[in-house]
Amino acid sequence: MTTALVVERQGPIGLVTMNRPERHNAFDDALVAELTEALRSMEAEEGVRVVVLSGAGKSFSAGADLHWMRRMAGYSMDENRRDSMALASLMRTLAHLAKPTVARVQGPAYGGGVGLVACCDVAIAAQNATFALTEAKLGLIPAVISPYVVAAIGERAARRYFLSAERIGAVEACRLGLVHEVAASEGDLDEKIGIVVDSMLACGPVAQREAKALIRAVANRPVTSELLQDTAERIAKLRASPEGREGIAAFLEKRRPSWVPPDPDPVVPPEPIV
Repeated sequence: MTTALVVERQGPIGLVTMNRPERHNAFDDALVAELTEALRSMEAEEGVRVVVLSGAGKSFSAGADLHWMRRMAGYSMDENRRDSMALASLMRTLAHLAKPTVARVQGPAYGGGVGLVACCDVAIAAQNATFALTEAKLGLIPAVISPYVVAAIGERAARRYFLSAERIGAVEACRLGLVHEVAASEGDLDEKIGIVVDSMLACGPVAQREAKALIRAVANRPVTSELLQDTAERIAKLRASPEGREGIAAFLEKRRPSWVPPDPDPVVPPEPIV
């Protein structure tokens, strides 16, 4: 029996893989619950520094499973509301995770799959990846993913793609801000993700957590005296923190800060046989 979600550790990197390739990694209520729990476990695990979200097979995620949606159509209003709140909780958990998150988009992402991409801090897509907000074709709306998608692509683009359900190519998705980079091949995709992950591992984990909170605090807000005071308090707190002091000391002493993982041991070739 196939496990719908595969969770692995590679040193400080947590790998979360949706594993329903036969259904294009579409999610149902069970996978939504598993994915939410996996992300929370990764957040709580001290050794995990970065989380990479991916999908097995040809697709990243086709969004909600149609069999699940057919089942939901027979639910009461209260049952539908609870079910939708579970999906909303997944998206919020991913978007607000205290650790950096990276989406590895190797293939199509539709509906809620676009929401997962938008919730990640960084998204890198293969050149053949496509995206679509397909809900309107089913007489629905991309409701619970909308805050994250609109934040990624802007209100103007959302007006088009929420209403037309058109497919978006990887290059256009990059131009819109849904993804950060486009890779020419799957090997190039992993190389680009590796570069981003290495860059994240070189940064302070407390600073990254506080940076994510900072973005949420200042985004789309006017620069008032209260906001100035808030930002001043945030930087003052970090300057005096153990991580802030360590980072400055490491820079001045021209050494690695304590949070940077050591280089892997070099491979020593075997002695020649004489």
